[in-house]
Amino acid sequence: MKRLKNSKLMMVFLALFLILAACSPNLAEPNTDEGDGTKDSKEQEEVTIVYARGKDATGATQKIVDAFMKKHPNINVEVRDMPTDSGAQHDQYVTSLNAGSSEIDVFDIDVIWPAEFAQAEYLLPLDRFIQQDGINLEDYNQGPITAATFNGKLWAMPKFIDAGMLFYRTDLVKEPPKTWDDLIAQASEIQGQGKTKFGYLMQAKQYEGLVCNAVEFIAAYGGQIIDENGEVVIDSEDSVQGLKKLIEIANSDIVPDNITTFTEPESHTAFIEGQSPFVRNWPYQYALANDPDQSEIVDKVAVAPLPEGDAGSAAALGGWLAAINKYSEHPKEAWEFLKFMTGPEGQKIDAIYGSHAPTLLALYEDEEIIEANPFFGEEGFQQALESAVSRPVAPNYAEISEIIQIQVSKAIAGEITAEEAVKTMQKEMEAKLVK
Repeated sequence: MKRLKNSKLMMVFLALFLILAACSPNLAEPNTDEGDGTKDSKEQEEVTIVYARGKDATGATQKIVDAFMKKHPNINVEVRDMPTDSGAQHDQYVTSLNAGSSEIDVFDIDVIWPAEFAQAEYLLPLDRFIQQDGINLEDYNQGPITAATFNGKLWAMPKFIDAGMLFYRTDLVKEPPKTWDDLIAQASEIQGQGKTKFGYLMQAKQYEGLVCNAVEFIAAYGGQIIDENGEVVIDSEDSVQGLKKLIEIANSDIVPDNITTFTEPESHTAFIEGQSPFVRNWPYQYALANDPDQSEIVDKVAVAPLPEGDAGSAAALGGWLAAINKYSEHPKEAWEFLKFMTGPEGQKIDAIYGSHAPTLLALYEDEEIIEANPFFGEEGFQQALESAVSRPVAPNYAEISEIIQIQVSKAIAGEITAEEAVKTMQKEMEAKLVK
C-alpha cells in the first residue's frame, strides 16, 4: 500500500516535470523565435489592400504605390479607379460602405465629406495611429486638418490642397490689391484698357462655387458659418459685413452683367482671353493662363492671396484627403500605406508627377518640387494657401450648402437683404444640422 502511494507520488512529480519542461525554453527545445521565428513570420505575412481614388491620368499614383511596396514588400497595394466625377465617387462609396463592405481599405475623400462619413461610421479614427507614430499635425497646412476633424477626432489625412486665389495681369496691374476696396478701385480704373471688358471675374451662379466665394467673404470679415463646436453661428454682424461686400461686387460695374451665370469655366475662359485684369479661381488657372495653345496672356500672370476684409484674407479650401475604411480587414497595413502616401515621400512624388500642391509645409522648400512646379515657389501662391479655411463641417453638408446657395443668390438678386439672408440661414441650418 505504501509502495503504491509512493508510485503515485512519483507519477505526479514526473507529470509536473514534463509540464515545466514544455513551458520553459531552457528545458524544452531551443527557442527559434529570433530572426525568422513564428512571430516575425506572421508579421511579414503578405497582405493585399485596395486603394480607391478617381482615375489618375498623370501616373503619380502608381509611382507612389511602387515606392511604398518597395519599402513594404509584404504589403501589396491594388489601385481601383473610381469615377472622375466626385459626386459619382461619393455615391459609390456610400453604397459600398453602407453595406459594411471591406472590399476597399483606403480611399480618397473630398474635403467636404469627412463629417458625413464619420457620422455614418464609415471611417476609422486615426488619432491612435497619429499618436503611436509621433506624427506632428502642425507640420501640415491647418485648413485640411480642420476639414478632416469632426467631434474632436481626426478621420482622414491631407493629400493635396486647393484654395481660392487672386490671379492678375502683370502687364496691367503694378501691385495686387491688399483689400477688397482696393480691388474695386483698381478694377474700375483698369477696366477698358487693352482688350479688357471687365474689371473682375468670380463665380456667382447658384452652385457650390458660390458657396466657396461666400465662405471667403464671410471669413475675411471675421464671420463663421458653423464653428468648431458644430454650432451654427452665421447670424452675426461680421457675416453680414462679408456678405454685403460680396453683394456689392456682384452687382457692380466691374463684373459681367451675367455674373450670376458664371462658374469656373466661364471665369477662366474670359480671363485667358484677356477680358479682365483680375479673376478669383483655383490654382489650375495659372497653368491654363500660360498655355500658348489657348491663352492670350502667356507670361503675363501672377498670383496673390484674395483681398483682405476687416479680419484678413480668407480662401475657401479645396483638395483631397484620404481615409481608412472602418470595415477594412487590414487596418494596420492600410495605415502604413496612408501614412506613406500623405507623408513627405508620397506627397513629393505626387507634387512632382501629379502637380498637386502639398499639404506638408516643408515641401515648398524642396528644390525638385519647385523645379517641377515653379508656380509653387511664388510667395503669393504660398500665402494664398496659408489663408485657406474649410467650408462648413457638417455631416449633411449637401443640405447646408443648398441653404447657402439659395439665400446668397436671393441676396445678390436683391430679393432679400444681407441681414435677412444670414437670419434665414441661421434658422434653416439649425433645423437641418445633424450633429
